[in-house]
Amino acid sequence: DRSDCRRPGILPFLCAVITCSALSALLFVDFIESWVTSMGMNKVVEPHIGIIPPQSVPPTRSEEFLLMPSPLVCQRAKPYLIMMVTSAPANQRARQAIRDTWGGEVEVRGLRVMTLFMVGVASDPGLAKLLIEEAREKGDLVQGRFLDTYSNLTLKTLSMLGWTRRFCPQAHFMAKVDDDVLFNPSALLHFLNKSRNPYEQGDLYLGRVHLHVAPDRDPDSKHYLPSGAYPPSVFPDYCSGTAYVLSRSALLKISLAASASPLSTPLPPEDVFVGLCARAAGVLPSHCPLFSGGPSVPYGRCCYQAMVSIHHIPPRDMLHYWADVHSPPPCSWLNVRASLGICKVRAMLGTTLGLEQGL
Repeated sequence: DRSDCRRPGILPFLCAVITCSALSALLFVDFIESWVTSMGMNKVVEPHIGIIPPQSVPPTRSEEFLLMPSPLVCQRAKPYLIMMVTSAPANQRARQAIRDTWGGEVEVRGLRVMTLFMVGVASDPGLAKLLIEEAREKGDLVQGRFLDTYSNLTLKTLSMLGWTRRFCPQAHFMAKVDDDVLFNPSALLHFLNKSRNPYEQGDLYLGRVHLHVAPDRDPDSKHYLPSGAYPPSVFPDYCSGTAYVLSRSALLKISLAASASPLSTPLPPEDVFVGLCARAAGVLPSHCPLFSGGPSVPYGRCCYQAMVSIHHIPPRDMLHYWADVHSPPPCSWLNVRASLGICKVRAMLGTTLGLEQGL
């Protein structure tokens, strides 16, 4: 029987197909993640604010900030990308690690970049004095007029948006980054140059998009948000607050929507608040699988070369990883794809098995 003669070849063929499919999925896991996320996103927007004339944007005055570099800092540097790092007053080691790694970059892929730190008011007088000395020595601190507490993170973001809008109009893009994030401006600019004309004007709100997140109604949780402060059962899609990027036009629209939004008590989490303001302004988030903000991403040299942001990185690890990632030899395309796929799979497995805790 001829069919009997052919059967022995079917199993090896199926195994080869499955193996090739698995390898392809591993090499292109970021594209698969992007496709799955985009399929789940809410693409419907409310009637939105149109192009915002400059005079309609609420003014931001330098006296609103207790500490800041020269008001002309952006006029002199003319950054294409400004990275605003939200930091707690006590996190001096984290800020210094950033200065010694990605925050020390001034030109990336032929474009000017700049890093500043956004802090609030320290409750400890000794720490407040140290901040003044750090600002004088480093010249990269912006301090808003609010107490630096977890519940005031939304105020910190509002202050950051206001400062950037007023004092850094030259920047095409602003990245908001937490101080425990290993950020990769080169990978970001590479992604932007691939996905869009680098000088194209338009709204961009880019990061790791969280979908269909429900408000935390537990009164004992630090994320508690009562139904009186936010009645809907889910938040609009928003980018993880660990790191996200705004184009100049998106920053203006979101900043205007934020200034027009009544602030509830308690305030929603800062990344949720930015997502709410973006939705009100008609700015949709864009998902990029090269941003972390979900499962923790285990270290892989070639993987970290491709990632834009990795969160939960202590200062000592940040110094070590940055040096290792930038040491020779450079990773090949195949090494980057394979390493990125392995990192993603390990992160997902770690979270599924309860081995790692993602945010």
